[in-house]
Parts: sequence; C-alpha cells; structure tokens
Amino acid sequence: MTFRLNEDQLLIQETARDVAQEKIAPLAQGYDERSEFPWQSVKYLQELGFMAMMVDEDWGGSGLDTLSYSLAMEEVSKACASTGVTMSVNNSLYAYPVETFGTNDQKEKFLRPVISEKLGAFALSEPDAGSDPASMKTYAKKEGDEWVLNGSKMWITNGGAASYYVVFAVTDKEKGHHGISAFIVEKGDPGFEIGPPEKKLGIRASSTTPLSFDNCRIPIDRLLGSEGEGFKIAMKTLDGGRIGIASQALGIGKAALESAIKYSKERVAFGRQIGKFQGIQWMIANAAVELDAARELIWRAAMLKDAGKRYVKEAAMAKLYASEVAVRAADMCVQVHGGAGYSNDFPAQRYWRDSKITAIYEGTSEILRLVIGREVLGKF
Repeated sequence: MTFRLNEDQLLIQETARDVAQEKIAPLAQGYDERSEFPWQSVKYLQELGFMAMMVDEDWGGSGLDTLSYSLAMEEVSKACASTGVTMSVNNSLYAYPVETFGTNDQKEKFLRPVISEKLGAFALSEPDAGSDPASMKTYAKKEGDEWVLNGSKMWITNGGAASYYVVFAVTDKEKGHHGISAFIVEKGDPGFEIGPPEKKLGIRASSTTPLSFDNCRIPIDRLLGSEGEGFKIAMKTLDGGRIGIASQALGIGKAALESAIKYSKERVAFGRQIGKFQGIQWMIANAAVELDAARELIWRAAMLKDAGKRYVKEAAMAKLYASEVAVRAADMCVQVHGGAGYSNDFPAQRYWRDSKITAIYEGTSEILRLVIGREVLGKF
C-alpha cells in the first residue's frame, strides 16, 4: 500500500495539531491532577467537528474518512490522552453504531446532538464480562410497548459525561451470543443510574463510571438494529474502535518520545548533554523506529476500512502493536528523565500512566493475539 496523505488529510492533521498544542495541551496537566473532565478541550473539538468526524454530512457530521480521524486522534492524544479517549468513544463506539444500525428517527434524536453538543458512550463490559462479552448478565425483556433492562455495566468511558448510551443486554438466554441485543438508553431514563467515577492510574480526566439498570424502562423503538444482532454490532464497532485507540496510543508514544528528546538535549551529566551518550541514543532510536512502524500499521488498517475491505486482522495488529509500543516509549521517557521523570514537574509520568490502558481497553493484548491468530490461521 502507498501511504500518501492528500491535501484534505494534511489540512486535518495540521488543524488538529494546532488546536491540540495551542489549546488542549496547556490544560492537560491541570485536568489530570484534578481528575476533572476536560469539557473545555471537548468544546474545542466540537467546534471543529472532530467529535463526529466520520458521520455523514446529512446528519450534521464532517463526513471524513477513517485516516483523517486517525490523524486527528494522534494529535489530540499527544496533547491529552484523556481528551483523546473521550473523542474516540464518541466517534468510534457511539456515533458509528448509531449511524450504521440506527433508524432515521434514532439518528435524528440520538446522533445529531452528539455532533456538537452532547456525548455518547458504549456500554458492553460488566464486572464478570470484560474480554468475554458473551458472558454478560444484563438482560432485557419486552413488556408491552417497552423494554425493561436489569443489570450493570463497568468501566464505561464517558459514563458520567454522556447523554446517550449504546447498551448491550441479553434478550434470549438460550441463544448464547446470538441472543444479545443493543439498545439506546438516555440519561434520565427511569431505573437507570450512573455510579461514582473510578479512581484510575491514568487517563484521570476521562469519565469512567459503572452503570446500573434496575427495571430501567425504555420505549420499544430504542432497540438498535434487530433483536439478537447486538453481538455483531459490538464486534463490528470494536473493529473500528481499535483504530482509534491505536491512534491514541501512537499520540501518547510520540509525546513521550519528543519529551525524552527535549530532555536529553537539556540535561547535562558528566560534563555533556545526556543525549550524546550512546545508551540514551539507543533508547530513543528504538522508540522512534517502533512508533514509525506503529503508524504504518494504523494507516494500513484505516485505509482498508475506508476502501470497504475487511480489516479485522489489520485493526487488531495496529492496536496490539501501537499500544505496546506506547508503553515502551513512555517507560523509556521516564528512564531518560531519571528521578525527574518520577516527578509531577515533568509530563513523563503522565505519559507512562496514560499509556498502559491502551493495552487493555477495546481488546487486551491477549485477546488481540487471539483475534490475529484466528484470522491468520483461518478455518481448518
């Protein structure tokens, strides 16, 4: 494949870089220290149309391709990983399934508002069903002209900030994963409660909460797609979401690399800048090589998606590699900074804390290796 950005993509990249560095980056450390949701940073992205980049213009979106989205995600996450994951969930995990599987009425009511005003969330994981969503216990039953949901969800990004949620629940226990359906739940629906925010190691400014459903009643037309189609909706959504998280990881890794380069040119030890020592040069060189390779994997997956081709394996590869590279680059950044890297006076520690989650959510590294293995081996 030839990776060459067109003029529109270059403009998106430049615009994202400018707003990220000039407006979002200066707020990132404060939001992180206070564990405060980055509403101002989100507002900047809403004004640019970046919170629904791939939504068709007919519904108020930007109508851009996946590669443009990846470019913007990298730049935003380089400035603030918490803002980056907020953007990723709204684009990939909420807007995509609603636009792809929703009715026109659902799109009018639940898609248009998240373009520039409200936020969406994706509720799949449960206390006992994370990497194994088919084991979920949240269930929904039809009563007259309503669906009644009972159960709980865990680790929901945008949980406390969203207005709308794509929620997955079992509608037929006898059918296994074919008995899972998807629903749109709105904040304020009777029986729906949002739990307290999680206290996290990293991405502290993002909103992560549990959700609970106690005889939560929603109109019958809130079913997303067809009954029993939920597992398919979830898997297709996660395939695209992994491109977004891979891009987030790349942004964190690039921020860590640039921070290490800057510090290695400024810090003097044994009479010269530490960047002149071979040991430091090799650490930085390794990170630079791996991050460039990660970008190639991400762009390949994005371009396959944009071409309408199968990209399950490629998205899994991109997310697996980019996330693990981000962790290594962030660790290198802390090491190059030495004791300073362990201090809040430098952003190295934030990159290290933020990087780790990218190897866990939207498919752990172990699950992604299973996905890739099955795709490579095929049926036999």
